[in-house]
Amino acid sequence: MAQVEIDRDECLGCEACVEVCPEVFDFDASEGKAFVKEDANPDEACVDEAIASCPASCITKE
Repeated sequence: MAQVEIDRDECLGCEACVEVCPEVFDFDASEGKAFVKEDANPDEACVDEAIASCPASCITKE
């Protein structure tokens, strides 16, 4: 199964990934950064769209 990660040091906190793919991504308001949900399915169809929508290019899927 694939694995999705966000480089939180590079994350701009724009929440684009959360808007596009809320099944996989969420937002930590205290840090101002997005994160991958613990039990998220990395094979969700919206993950690739979220990766493409990220202005910081900090989401990877392996």
